[in-house]
Amino acid sequence: MNQDVNYLDFANSPLMWAAAGLAVAVVVFQSILFFRKSLVAAKELGIKKEQVHMAIKSSAISSIGPSIVILVTMISLIVSMGAPISWMRLSFIGSVNYEAMAAGFGAQAMGTTLENLTPIAFACGVWVMICGSLGWLIFTFLFTDKMNKVNNLMSKGNAKMVPIISAGAMLGAFANLASGNFFSAEGNFAFGGAPAIATVIGCLLMMGLTKVAKDKNIAWLREWAFAIAMFTGMFVGHIWNITM
Repeated sequence: MNQDVNYLDFANSPLMWAAAGLAVAVVVFQSILFFRKSLVAAKELGIKKEQVHMAIKSSAISSIGPSIVILVTMISLIVSMGAPISWMRLSFIGSVNYEAMAAGFGAQAMGTTLENLTPIAFACGVWVMICGSLGWLIFTFLFTDKMNKVNNLMSKGNAKMVPIISAGAMLGAFANLASGNFFSAEGNFAFGGAPAIATVIGCLLMMGLTKVAKDKNIAWLREWAFAIAMFTGMFVGHIWNITM
């Protein structure tokens, strides 16, 4: 392959858009399929339509914040990897940090960086991005149907322990993700940084809004609490970053 050719000509080519579009179409198809099956299951379980509509509305509102964050951060990935691959990968994984890191590893393997990609380095970066996430998909495929047995084993047959264990696992996962905001790139504790401030503000606001929504029975606040906390945290973190 001619290394003098601009790799972005390949990265943004119609063929790449077509390939990425097929992959995204699979995600859309799965979403529609799962949505329809969930409606059927809700009907079989006797769940009221009002409850189903409330769940759909709450889920849609809660997805606004993370979706906008992904959309904004996707710009940085588009600059180096092109629009089709960025669109496809974030439709699957949704983590710009992972995708940029994986693409960087691929570029390093070819002796270059994301800022100086060649067509071969670009292709290597795409392969690393895709192959690096196969472990998650394979594990999900092989063990999802067995997680009920894991729940029973951990709860020792006590049904009341299942939601407690699930909540603990979720809190642990989010704590692990958020903990990186309290350390600098060198690994030093940095509580005064903008990411740490944004995390703390978002957490405190989410706790406060959830309590108010529960105590006052404010349905719309319960639905919008996550988005409000996320955007407020980001705004305060941004203000902190430009003023300090």
